Amino acid sequence: MTTGLLTAQTHDQDRDLIDRIIGDQAGRPGALLGILEKLQELNRHTYLPMEMLEHVAARTGIPQSRVYSVATFYALFNLDPQGTHTVAICRGTACHTRGSRALLERVKLQLGLQDTGERADKLTLTTPDQRFTIRTVACFGQCALAPVVEVDHAIRGHVKEQALIREVEMLRKDGAR
Repeated sequence: MTTGLLTAQTHDQDRDLIDRIIGDQAGRPGALLGILEKLQELNRHTYLPMEMLEHVAARTGIPQSRVYSVATFYALFNLDPQGTHTVAICRGTACHTRGSRALLERVKLQLGLQDTGERADKLTLTTPDQRFTIRTVACFGQCALAPVVEVDHAIRGHVKEQALIREVEMLRKDGAR
């Protein structure tokens, strides 16, 4: 979207697009999930601003509290701007015992991200330039491949620290060109 879909202020054409998406999903099972997913995909920073959630509630007649509850319940949705690249590190038991904590700490160090005091099992950090977001997830359901990391929506299994460092560095260099 060239208009910066729903950043600080929603433009009329953005509202029209949102209304079309709501109309396309109306009456479908799980319509709210579909609406939120499509809207987040259209936002260049892959998140759902509060203004957008309020607009969805007003247009659908769904209480704001329910829209917010759905947006915060599912790990798929983000309420804060995300980086261009995402690195999601599994913190499930199998991944934890096979070194996912060390992977998380190393990537945070590599990207210069400071610990915010958030629990390591529920962490989202974005670099100031919004190029990278590091997240933790409870489980990818790929325990046999532990430790598991998702880089830009591609699942990686049996991840070694040096391989992850190289992959993040390559993404960094590609963006610097």
